[in-house]
Amino acid sequence: MSNFAKDDGRIDIDINATDITPETFRKHIRSLGRYNFPDPTMVDPDGIGIVAVGGDLAPKTLISAYARGLFPWFNDDEPITWWCPEPRCIMLPTDYKPSKSLRKQAGRERWQLTLNQAFDDVIHACSLPRSDGNNDTLPEGEHTWIHSEMIEAYTELHAQGFAHSIEVWNDQQQLIGGLYGLKIGGIYFGESMFHIASNASKLAFWGLMRLCAQSKVELVDCQLPNEHLLSLGAETLPRAEFLAQLDTLIGSRSVKWQKDSHQPLAVSLLDKPQPWQLKI
Repeated sequence: MSNFAKDDGRIDIDINATDITPETFRKHIRSLGRYNFPDPTMVDPDGIGIVAVGGDLAPKTLISAYARGLFPWFNDDEPITWWCPEPRCIMLPTDYKPSKSLRKQAGRERWQLTLNQAFDDVIHACSLPRSDGNNDTLPEGEHTWIHSEMIEAYTELHAQGFAHSIEVWNDQQQLIGGLYGLKIGGIYFGESMFHIASNASKLAFWGLMRLCAQSKVELVDCQLPNEHLLSLGAETLPRAEFLAQLDTLIGSRSVKWQKDSHQPLAVSLLDKPQPWQLKI
């Protein structure tokens, strides 16, 4: 069976397949879709951030773009623009250290984390206006960038196993926070997070860091720096260095994040070794 893109629009490619080398995986995943994205360092030497304009948000287009270090960011009434900012905001999961206050809150709350159980609800919650005080959008900008076209595109990527959400539930089983993004090989591309209850998005982020560390995901791309991300321990990386690491990471093997592969996790267990448990 072929491990590469099929003609029906679905992406059938698995870095963990025994017959695929990292080099072959990188080559094919970057050649998906109809567009040949340019080298950011060539078309944007001054580091403004915008690399290309136009195209579409088909799954193959998006995966090819992310594999080259690009992501779409545009308002509903604007053409699609593809970004690769200088510098890049990143987080190393193994370096993440939650604050003492967050540790204390996790220890006393009866909340739970889940993986891929409410992707639609999470992405719609992330699209809400910032003015309601419940949105920690990444990258920083007006809420209109997560509009219906973006929601449809990332929901399809979720259906194909590339986009993932982490949810936070209170003890009444109400969704109170979460985040979503894409995973390719050993890198996770963070898109947005939200919270309704205080610090729920921070607990989702902590859960993401632990899940990445357990899954051999070595780097989380946070795209653009902002005060909230930097307060969580994110740092900036020169674009050239990020792209060099990306070249290796997208072809590295990691644990799959399937919808029913991980059991719900009590936030009180986040400080334990290997807190995320695989379902048997």
